Amino acid sequence: MLHLNRKFPQALEKDEMTSPDADRLKALLPAEVAQRVQSLRLAEGTASVVIDATGLSVQDRAGLEARVAEALQGAPGVADVRVAVMADKPSRRILAVGSGKGGVGKSTLAANLAVALSRMGRKVGLVDADIYGPSQARLLGTEGQRPVAHESRLVPVASAFGVPVLSMANLLEPGQAIAWRGPMVAGALTQLLEGHWDNAEIVVVDLPPGTGDVQLTMLQKFKPAGAVIVSTPQDLALMDATRAIELFEKSGVPIVGVVENMAGYACPHCGEVSDPFGAGGAEAAARDMGQAFLGRIPLDIVIRRDSDAGTPPAAGNGPQAEAFAALAARVSDWLDSH
Repeated sequence: MLHLNRKFPQALEKDEMTSPDADRLKALLPAEVAQRVQSLRLAEGTASVVIDATGLSVQDRAGLEARVAEALQGAPGVADVRVAVMADKPSRRILAVGSGKGGVGKSTLAANLAVALSRMGRKVGLVDADIYGPSQARLLGTEGQRPVAHESRLVPVASAFGVPVLSMANLLEPGQAIAWRGPMVAGALTQLLEGHWDNAEIVVVDLPPGTGDVQLTMLQKFKPAGAVIVSTPQDLALMDATRAIELFEKSGVPIVGVVENMAGYACPHCGEVSDPFGAGGAEAAARDMGQAFLGRIPLDIVIRRDSDAGTPPAAGNGPQAEAFAALAARVSDWLDSH
């Protein structure tokens, strides 16, 4: 008979790992499992094992339990196996990416920022909080993949770029419209943010445009550690970015800084750089508001093409990846200092 994740009836003695029975049973475990054993004892035919699963995903933890049971069940003197899996709860912070208005490339920036942070060695997850217009499944190449549920919580969909994601796009049929009122939207956001994020230290949240129900729900229930504001250089976008900054500041959420997206277009034929949306507006606005300026991301056909193809340019090489890497480095420095 196998019992998993049950509390043991008594404290385990310190010398349990050095008894002949413990040594004999531990030798039956695979090496990578044995090194995670915190305690092992055999008493009256019951093998009780405590495993440290820190850093493992929910699927890997379940597999760890099964491997211990398989190795010990039926061993001489063992009639029952009890496995307790313990893991330190990770310190997780939410990084909101907002814009105040649509059409500024916020979702593309959020996806590439998450990928660039992951390439730096950060453990990153991504939540697509744009319930009505989800796009992260396309940007990370996870369309057609559905998250599974474990213990009434969603398990994020793995991407090929080291960033697991939860998006309504992975839960709906392609092209299916969502016509929900505020409470249902708030409930959906809660399920996404309360998913099995396992060892992710940062969850990047791609917010919808504006300052509506999703933003208010997140600020009330899942206060971000900081917010990155995305704007194009043009005045209309900057006006809405200012409103987004005000919302976060009123809620006590620190502003990491402002990003100027679609800043400058280099002609692929002659190389001349033009500024269809203006130049320097976001940097000037950040300076006027006393906010940090995090850098510029160019208006680049490679970024558009690769993003539509589900291959974030931040995962590759070249000047596009370098631009996102520089942004991620500044965000990472901010996270380390706050």
